[in-house]
Formats: sequence, structure tokens, C-alpha cells
Amino acid sequence: MANRNKAKGTAWESAVRDFLNGYLGLVDERGTFRTPLSGENVRRAAQEGARDVGDVHAAPFILECKDVRNPAVPTWLRQARVEAAHAGFPYGVAVHKQRGYSVRAGRVHFDVRTWTRVRRALGLSSRAMAERYAFTPTVRGLDTGRWYLTTDVAGFAALLSDVRAGVARAVR
Repeated sequence: MANRNKAKGTAWESAVRDFLNGYLGLVDERGTFRTPLSGENVRRAAQEGARDVGDVHAAPFILECKDVRNPAVPTWLRQARVEAAHAGFPYGVAVHKQRGYSVRAGRVHFDVRTWTRVRRALGLSSRAMAERYAFTPTVRGLDTGRWYLTTDVAGFAALLSDVRAGVARAVR
């Protein structure tokens, strides 16, 4: 008998992958890659055991996807950072499913350091980054390691598109 939680996680990873590929125009109306060997395609990664490389690769991001009832965002973000390093990607984020909503409403969490690095790469001020991609902060106590910023999957898809296009498009 298959593990029910693993099946839910796999379905969530696949839904995120499919949404991002569709948003970015990387697949046709049947869901087939337009350019199958392109490094731009968003893909689910093979499991690597102790040197896990994340659930979904959306270059230059590693996505750690979670379909659980009780979020543990700071822990997920630490995991995403480690897995991004294992995969050789500069950014790791966590994507949490929102029960009862479509994939586009899923929550994408950035730790402060990753958010700042992406913001600087795009050449945006903090206010412009927060407004453009609808980020909201979560601040828990004085431990900045527990602070993070959140957008939805649709906002992340727009950010991913802008990051891939480079600074010139992002600040137009």
C-alpha cells in the first residue's frame, strides 16, 4: 500500500511544477514541454537521500514543497537553503499548500536573506519588491532566523519570470 502522505506531497509538487510551467509558457496546451531539454523547464527533482536537492527545480530557485496542516516555516526555510546548496542553486524557498484553495493560492516563503538577495538582483527597493509581488512579512520575536516574507504561488511565478528575464524587465 502506498504512503498516503507521500502521495499528497507528490501531488502538491506536481501541481506547483505544472502551474509554473504553464505560467512561464514552457508547455503547450497539452502540458508537453515546448523545448524538452531546456534548463528553464520547471521539474520535480529525483530524491537524493542524505544530499537531497529539493522537491522542485525552478532555476534559479529550489522549492521545498509542503502539504501539511501545521506549518513549520523557519525549519522548512533552513531545509530549502541546504538543499539549494546541494543542487548548486542560489535560492531556496518553501511552498506550503493552502487547503481548499487552488495551487495559485499556495504560500511561498522566503527567509530574509534570500528575499534581500533576490530583491537586489532585481534592482528593487524593499517597498517596490513587497508591493510588486504582494509579499507580507512575518516577524517572530528578536530571532531574525525566524523572520520570513510570504507571497502566493502566482506572485512567485511573476517574480520567477522577472528574475529569469533579468533586471531590465523587472524594473520597467
